[in-house]
Amino acid sequence: MTWNIHGGAPWLGRRNLERVKEIVAAHDPDIVALQEVDSRRSAAEAISAFDDLASGLGDGLGNGLGAHAAHAKTIVAPNGEFGHMLISRFPFADSRAHDISIEGRERRIVIDTLIDTPGGPLHVVAAHFGLGFAERRHQARLAAELTRPEAAASIMLGDFNEWQWRGAVRHVLLTALPERTPERTFPAHLPLLALDRIYGRPAGLIVKSFVDPAGRRASDHLPLIADLDLAAAAHA
Repeated sequence: MTWNIHGGAPWLGRRNLERVKEIVAAHDPDIVALQEVDSRRSAAEAISAFDDLASGLGDGLGNGLGAHAAHAKTIVAPNGEFGHMLISRFPFADSRAHDISIEGRERRIVIDTLIDTPGGPLHVVAAHFGLGFAERRHQARLAAELTRPEAAASIMLGDFNEWQWRGAVRHVLLTALPERTPERTFPAHLPLLALDRIYGRPAGLIVKSFVDPAGRRASDHLPLIADLDLAAAAHA
């Protein structure tokens, strides 16, 4: 599952992380990437949004999701942080952060993990790419170079800010990650653009994908959910 939560605030609405947690929990995902996690808060908010989401999802599901989390905090300020995160039901065999920023643009970091799933090791990269065409192309090239030979299957998920159907990101990732979800996720009230995507390999890894319209109650993006067939990947 991947979802740009817009700080937990819907279009023209107020921030409410409880709605985010409820919608995520309803899908019982094994792995979830969340973008635009905003912990820049007032003094009245005692817990960081990063900690709230990781612990809250784990407690709410009661099945281990939230026990393993990795953060990419691209803004660190006196009143909190901003960035994205990856939460997994299964443990990380390895987790790294790679800065893929372009000078003069907003800082961007990808989370690069190897997750020990019951179906074998899964290479997962969580990303939130920039707004510029050349910026996204550069970031896609750097992200595509991240490989884990020990994993039979790989996915890259997040908000790629790719407005065009055949844009730079898809072109760069086509060889390394031929699978791709097609669903439109933005804007949440009338989805026209597939900004949020899940890329994967090998062919046949992604067996089903869909969006949840309920997400418009908590963000300006819809959450994107996909089912993976790791058994098929192991025999590819």
